[in-house]
Amino acid sequence: MIKKKTEDLSAMLSQIAIHGIQEKKGKDIVRLDLRQVNSAVSDYFVVCNADSSTQVRAIADSVEDEIYKSTQSEPWRKEGFENADWIILDYLDIVVHIFKTEKRDFYGIEELWGDAETTRFKSA
Repeated sequence: MIKKKTEDLSAMLSQIAIHGIQEKKGKDIVRLDLRQVNSAVSDYFVVCNADSSTQVRAIADSVEDEIYKSTQSEPWRKEGFENADWIILDYLDIVVHIFKTEKRDFYGIEELWGDAETTRFKSA
């Protein structure tokens, strides 16, 4: 029963993060379901990109605001705000990756987790 509640919370957090991304017009939004992947670091990765550092920061702020408003949760860890080429918001059960477009293309995070079930979402 506890595992089911944790999975439901993870799915809900990922949906809230996706909404925050859509609010700031993040591009190519993908959710990687890592629950069935061996040695997964979290339940979900949510990945998107933007064309400028300013938009990357705005998306990260939006995700943080939306999750906090809905759950009063703050990221356990966050990285990348200094140069805003790749911001990571780690909520333990989900990790949100917000890239500048060229950095996302370079790192190819979706390919690194190729065994994960992938769901694509529309940009707002």
